[in-house]
Amino acid sequence: MASMATLLSKTSFPSHSLFKTFDTHFAPPIRVNVAIGTKARTNQRLRVSSGLIEPDGGKLVELVVEESKRDLKKGEALSLPRIKLSKIDVEWVHVLSEGWATPLGGFMREREFLQTLHFNSLRLNDGSFVNMSVPIVLAIDDDQKHRIGESTKVALFDSKGNPVAILKDIEIYKHPKEERIARTWGTTAPGLPYAEETITNAGNWLIGGDLEVIEPIKYHDGLDHFRLSPSELRDEFTRRSADAVFAFQLRNPVHNGHALLMTDTRKRLLDMGYKNPVLLLHPLGGYTKADDVPLDWRMKQHEKVLEDGVLDPETTVVSIFPSPMHYAGPTEVQWHAKARINAGANFYIVGRDPAGMGHPVEKRDLYDADHGKKVLSMAPGLERLNILPFRVAAYDKTQGKMAFFDPSRPQDFVFISGTKMRTLARNKESPPDGFMCPGGWKVLVDYYDSLALSSNGKVPEPVPV
Repeated sequence: MASMATLLSKTSFPSHSLFKTFDTHFAPPIRVNVAIGTKARTNQRLRVSSGLIEPDGGKLVELVVEESKRDLKKGEALSLPRIKLSKIDVEWVHVLSEGWATPLGGFMREREFLQTLHFNSLRLNDGSFVNMSVPIVLAIDDDQKHRIGESTKVALFDSKGNPVAILKDIEIYKHPKEERIARTWGTTAPGLPYAEETITNAGNWLIGGDLEVIEPIKYHDGLDHFRLSPSELRDEFTRRSADAVFAFQLRNPVHNGHALLMTDTRKRLLDMGYKNPVLLLHPLGGYTKADDVPLDWRMKQHEKVLEDGVLDPETTVVSIFPSPMHYAGPTEVQWHAKARINAGANFYIVGRDPAGMGHPVEKRDLYDADHGKKVLSMAPGLERLNILPFRVAAYDKTQGKMAFFDPSRPQDFVFISGTKMRTLARNKESPPDGFMCPGGWKVLVDYYDSLALSSNGKVPEPVPV
């Protein structure tokens, strides 16, 4: 059976002011006999054009040094004060190095940090704004600050003692942890996974500066060939003659409701007049909380979805988005959308409670389920991106498959939550026929089997990639 890599290779892979009044920019659904309204503005926003959307600021900011200079930079790194990076820190170096956070040129200095924290945007030199909703920062403690002293450069090393990057023209400033957590998540309640992992016990200082990444970041986990940079994705979309790119982020296994949504989106774009819309299926590959399905198992499941023909490999590019996950709801979903602009996407699919989670203390959702898509439609710096809200899909008992929910006959539909899906897989029970392709479901069952073996003191075999 073909691997996902084989399937992938088979298909040859304006300025604005914050003081203006923002119009929403949902892409209109294509339906017969429905008035869209404000027709002239809609046509302007959804004009069909060739070529990919420009990255923020007009040019990708890539931070990996030229190959001919790498040995020199390694030697320089050995002579500088050192900062040891956590796994999540390395993921952020990866994000910055490839230009996902364009126009950032390194870890944020205080000016960039404050703009991000208070305005969810950055002002460029020409006075225009780009979206930036989550701080990309590096924390250090008092001892590290003291060792750096008066140096204007520091070297960043991974946990194995390998030099990763040089941070130059540095600025050290206070780390306002409580304010950062409050403004990013809208609460300081205990139990926020990313905050507890990276902020609560982090150093009291932040260090920013210009980043020189010595070599491309690799994880050597069998998945590096799926980690396409924004530049590589743009090349792949161009090679496929894509005239529209619609991005779908996920951190969960793909079921047939997702597939219905993605295939329906492509049909809508064809109806709008695009000739070759291409799907960017873009699972998040950085830090996720402990109860999420790990990346290697998710990629194995996505492979089966393509093998079983649930999604068309001819019009789908599968790649891993290297960012860590904050679970910060409407604030974080802006980052997810902005990064996809830099990869060439001009349409972004957004669903219910994007990047959300349950409240860590109370028995309720942390965010309003509809706020994510509403915020995306108004967010400063995202005006060029067309937002495609989810149509709600559920299991239609009369058809025996996933279908768009029809409110006129609610009794015919079953909503299978993520919790229910996990419970069925853990108990080796089958979902209704048509909920997920059989190969994909078997991967989930095998994953939960591996957890059971691990809890019994046996080490599960790594998932084959």
